[in-house]
Amino acid sequence: QVQLVESGGGLVQPGGSLRLSCAASGFTLDYYTIGWFRQAPGKEREGISCISNSDGSTYYADSVKGRFTISRDNAKNTVYLQMNSLKPEDTAVYYCATSRVATLIMEIYDYWGQGTQVTVSS
Repeated sequence: QVQLVESGGGLVQPGGSLRLSCAASGFTLDYYTIGWFRQAPGKEREGISCISNSDGSTYYADSVKGRFTISRDNAKNTVYLQMNSLKPEDTAVYYCATSRVATLIMEIYDYWGQGTQVTVSS
């Protein structure tokens, strides 16, 4: 069974850090580009980062550039999103997903995880 499972979310104060994990089962992550998306209440889901399987290239939305870092550990079949300098506007449900193309366009992605909640608040 193909499955993506996100973990690592939680409550953090502004300026704090979290590391999200996206673990795959039933398939090998290194065949895919992996993207991270987020959806805040009342807002559309947005692509924030992805990492290519072909050459490891990384891409970031302007809203997280310089604060978030995506990485992959193929041996662990896991992709990570290190989030630093968190802001209240980063509060959202975070999802990972697979794609054959390195893009932040949501519609290109096929398999999705169930999401993990990140709340940035004092």
